[in-house]
Amino acid sequence: MLRATLRSLAAHRGRLLLSALAVLLSVAFVVGSVIFSDTVRHTFDRLFAASAADVTVLPRDAPEGRDQTLSGAQPTLPAALAAPAAEVEGVADARPEVRVQNVTVVGDDGRRIGSSTGAPTIATGWYPEPRRVVELAEGRPARGDREALLDRDSAERHDVSVGDRLRIVAEPATTEVEVVGLAAFTTTNPGATLVFVDPDVAARLLLGDAERATSIAVTAAEGVPHPVLRDRVAAALGEGYTYRTAEQQSESAAEELGTVLGVIRWVMLGFAGVAVLVGVFLIINTFAMLVAQRTRELGLLRALGAERRQVRRSVLVEALLLGVVGASLGLLAGVGLAHALVRLMGLLGMYLDPADIRIEPVVPVAAYAVGVGVTLVAAALPARRAGRVPPVAALADTEVSAVGRPLRLRAALGAVVAVAGAGALVLLARAESAGRAGMWLAVGVALTLLAAVLAGPALVRPVVRVLGLGMPRAFGPVAVLARRNALRNPRRTGATASALMVGLALVTGLSIGGASITASFDREVDRTLGADFVVQNESFRPFTSEVARRVGAVEGVGVVVRERFVPLRLALPDGSTHRTIGAAVDPELDEVARVEYAAGDTAGAVGADRLALDRRFAARHGLEVGSTLEAGFVGGRTAELRVGALVESGSPAPGGDVGAFLGLPTLERHQVAGQDAVLLVNAADGTGPPVLRERLERALADLPQVQVRDHADYKQLVRDQVAVLLYLVYALLGLAVVIAVLGVVNTLALSVIERTRELGMLRAVGMSRRQLRRMVRLESVVICLFGAVLGLALGAVWGLALHRLLALEGLTVLAVPWWTVAAVAVGSLVVGLTAAVLPALRVSRMNVLDAIAHE
Repeated sequence: MLRATLRSLAAHRGRLLLSALAVLLSVAFVVGSVIFSDTVRHTFDRLFAASAADVTVLPRDAPEGRDQTLSGAQPTLPAALAAPAAEVEGVADARPEVRVQNVTVVGDDGRRIGSSTGAPTIATGWYPEPRRVVELAEGRPARGDREALLDRDSAERHDVSVGDRLRIVAEPATTEVEVVGLAAFTTTNPGATLVFVDPDVAARLLLGDAERATSIAVTAAEGVPHPVLRDRVAAALGEGYTYRTAEQQSESAAEELGTVLGVIRWVMLGFAGVAVLVGVFLIINTFAMLVAQRTRELGLLRALGAERRQVRRSVLVEALLLGVVGASLGLLAGVGLAHALVRLMGLLGMYLDPADIRIEPVVPVAAYAVGVGVTLVAAALPARRAGRVPPVAALADTEVSAVGRPLRLRAALGAVVAVAGAGALVLLARAESAGRAGMWLAVGVALTLLAAVLAGPALVRPVVRVLGLGMPRAFGPVAVLARRNALRNPRRTGATASALMVGLALVTGLSIGGASITASFDREVDRTLGADFVVQNESFRPFTSEVARRVGAVEGVGVVVRERFVPLRLALPDGSTHRTIGAAVDPELDEVARVEYAAGDTAGAVGADRLALDRRFAARHGLEVGSTLEAGFVGGRTAELRVGALVESGSPAPGGDVGAFLGLPTLERHQVAGQDAVLLVNAADGTGPPVLRERLERALADLPQVQVRDHADYKQLVRDQVAVLLYLVYALLGLAVVIAVLGVVNTLALSVIERTRELGMLRAVGMSRRQLRRMVRLESVVICLFGAVLGLALGAVWGLALHRLLALEGLTVLAVPWWTVAAVAVGSLVVGLTAAVLPALRVSRMNVLDAIAHE
């Protein structure tokens, strides 16, 4: 049996090649994502370990990561703390350091020097230390307050050289400096822009106070453990600060990086999941057709004494070998994909060394687990059918498809699962929270997809008959034969179309969601944004107070309302703590925005020591107007705040996920200074918006970190962000379509072999080569249109369910991207014609006599 299996595999290697490609793609994305994320994590671990001091003293509850990026707040501590820290037993050295991210570097051409991918711009002192992650590559260190160094990668990216002039726009002031040197990274370049100044003037230039610092770096004497030194320094300096060892500092930085890596990993695994799903359909279909075509062969083996389990085992051995080959090739392709990702990240500003690519032992294990596991699972059902072939089948001329009870059973199962999926979507429609609705959406999508796969074969006959109604009139008898061929084996047609259905359902559902988000935001901008202009950073980072000063001084400006992002820690009455990103605004909010309140008003929301909350959030936690709760701010300060207003759920209040916003005077009393994130500007009476816009742009021309946007520009900004999500969806569709094309090609190729004698008879009775090719192409188009109909229907259901989830977040407008739907339909025709090229060519080259004599 083993020899027979290997010979059969060798005889059918061409038929199995396309299935192996599906396995290869599945494994490649899994392997590539694991290798890439492991490589990035390893290289950044080295970066963090190389840059962290043995013990670091930080301000209490200093913001990190996203909180610091959004708020622009920079807590400080006294630089004089370095002196008592240096006297602690076991300390070799202690010094104050200044390192800030709330700066902008501008070149002498007026353009911003920085990453376009969201990586920060960091200004710090040039400290002479062995743990620095950069080294002087050109020029000399900065001296005084008019010189600086720039990292070499940023200099090359923006064509900056030694001797050029830069402006460092910091919160205290803007400083013009000369570039006197370039610094090269000794480890991974994370994509950030680094500018170094003289450490003796760093505090004054970047913090506005020569007596302050952002941290105290403590170096341990030889042989002193870091935890021991941390405890000693903490005992000497007191409880008003945060103390971290090098290991803790690295872990904190790695945790923040892990969030970004998690997004990349899940995106990659999403591609792998789509590849696995559609690959399963392809493999099942391929093995089912091979078993059907080898009915006589399998029957003969049974007649010669082979047992059922031996026949099943022979099919599974073929699948095992296919999985091993596909996984092996996928492993190599995954390594190549990881290399490509590393180079792509270099183009985006994160310079990883290809020599640092890490292949952990888990990588080949994952590759073969996915490749072999998926193939064996997909081949299990065809193998079971193979074992049921009776010995008498060796006497039969053809394989007769069983389309009776098993097909009815699948239809019944599909109906049951569809009812369960519909029930989940009904529960979604009744959900009152986005979290619960998201759970029911995931359940509903999974069940309706399973239902479509199960019931697909039962839908082939009615749907294909309708799709083929006009074909005979357009293409004659050839079209009738093509439609009958598609109807001949509904199970095969359904499985082939399912691969295409998955991709089209994804793109349709998420396109409806994306269009609804855009349309809802457009409506909300028109309904709630009363400002003539929005001044904002393109990457939503905060900017210095100089921007507000300049805008306020522009002739023709009426009202300017500042908005700042506020990391808040809310201690709720039920004992829980909720972290959120709120907002702080000027009291004149009503003049530039229209917020819909369920209780209270803007005066109550922005009054002294008051805040506004979302109505539903407040109800869940037993809060109402007049309730008090403790709020924790950046820098460790806390305050008792009274709920002054409740925002109507879905209203686009400035307070993020729980509608938490307060007045800027309240924020400034309880938090270290932050930076503005948005300026809402109205023109004064008598000044037209076009005139004011020209004046604003002129006033901010040398501050490229901010842009002036009107309503149309603001809407386009959101459209561009939604488009990024849709591009990802289209990439998933492209991957699904590639595998779907492989499936249609495989099905048609095996179908041509199965019908060799029949096709020879058609040629013998007068059908031309051209008509044969057309028949195969039409059959392919019918299969793809069937998959498109199922995909569009399923995607429409998913899109409506997704819209219900979005409505809970205030995005209530339903929009259907009809151009996308039309493109999907036309694309299905193109896919069908493309997939039929090779099978149609093979049919046209068939020898008539050989075909008639084919066994």
